[in-house]
Amino acid sequence: MNIAVVGTGYVGLVVGACFAENGNTVVCVDKDAAKVRALQKGKIPIYEPGLEEIVKRNRQEGRLSFTTTLPRAVRASQVIFVAVGTPEAEDGSADLQHVLGVARDVARAMNGYKVIVDKSTVPVGTAEKVREAIRRETTHPFSVVSNPEFLKQGAAVDDFLRPDRVVIGADDPRGAEVMRELYAPFTRTGAPVMVMDTSSAELCKYAANAMLATRISFMNEVALVCEQYGANVDEVRRAVASDKRIGPAFLFPGCGYGGSCFPKDVKAILKFSKDKGYSFKILEAVEAVNAAQKHLMVGKMQRHFGSLKGKTIGLWGLAFKPRTDDMREAPAITIINALLEQGAKVQGYDPEATDVAKRIFGSRITYARKSYEALVGVDALVLVTEWNEFREPDFARMKKLMKAPVVFDGRNIYNPQQMKANGFTYFSIGR
Repeated sequence: MNIAVVGTGYVGLVVGACFAENGNTVVCVDKDAAKVRALQKGKIPIYEPGLEEIVKRNRQEGRLSFTTTLPRAVRASQVIFVAVGTPEAEDGSADLQHVLGVARDVARAMNGYKVIVDKSTVPVGTAEKVREAIRRETTHPFSVVSNPEFLKQGAAVDDFLRPDRVVIGADDPRGAEVMRELYAPFTRTGAPVMVMDTSSAELCKYAANAMLATRISFMNEVALVCEQYGANVDEVRRAVASDKRIGPAFLFPGCGYGGSCFPKDVKAILKFSKDKGYSFKILEAVEAVNAAQKHLMVGKMQRHFGSLKGKTIGLWGLAFKPRTDDMREAPAITIINALLEQGAKVQGYDPEATDVAKRIFGSRITYARKSYEALVGVDALVLVTEWNEFREPDFARMKKLMKAPVVFDGRNIYNPQQMKANGFTYFSIGR
């Protein structure tokens, strides 16, 4: 098929590249001319494993192109994916101005039947708003479809090419059939294609992310109870995860969730539930627990040192999770700001997120080029993001570089007994 993808952010770029990888002709549209020029030269604005290779290959094969010209892309395409940002407003709601603006622009450019697909994460009821915005601008026939994405940063390409499920919200059979045909190559191994009404489809993404956020906050609270009683959260987690009704995913305690989805989506579902007069009490607690969890490691440092003023703290991990450079709502931001407010100095290192961190903190912290460089002369190390390269470090080398062998492990990746045997003062979560 001929496909247009409007928006070349994280979702749009992955969607466009992966559809092209399966033989479709895809044009990605963005109003940012500098970004489009960079993409045309093969420069990828985000770090996502495997994405650069797919973009390069499909550009060379002529299946993937980039442009700032929306009307031409719309006229040449049968399906138009809307993957523009839905930033969080002050009240927690999703700002739909960009989505609706694109819908109107698409309508004005239409030259026949089109399927307009909401790929951005949007609140329940957005499909109807998009449908009405298009209807005001054109007499051409069209279908509006909700097709939420379920992409994990760091594994987005694989998630798209080999999905767990495909959710299609369509209120007319013609649009549903086009989407079934489009996704057929991705679901040959039996992944279900779930066709439902648009409102249900819109709620699916929020419900999934809210559930995962709930599991994280729940296990973080279990970890705090473990600390009160001297229990080991690792043992508790393994026992709980072995229950087939529960399973092991998203049950690891840590210093809080972040990223572009969980925080924003939890706030959004709270807001649109409140708009209908319903208080989503569980998610209110999930959000409160997560906010507190981001301060946990700094609290442990304060109790250990008494005062952090004048201390130099090494920090491993800036991105909100491994295999991405995304720092949106990252626990590292909360931790660094708290350390700076307490008068500490910070030496940070991340394999991919350093440039992003520089845009956030400027010269207020020091940026190491390599992991061990961040340990030189520090009073303690805080591990915030569980990149693989941090899992098996040279502990003897660490001790030589550090002013004091003190480690605050925000992801529980080290063994407490081993750390003690290696001469470290070691703090983790729930152990």
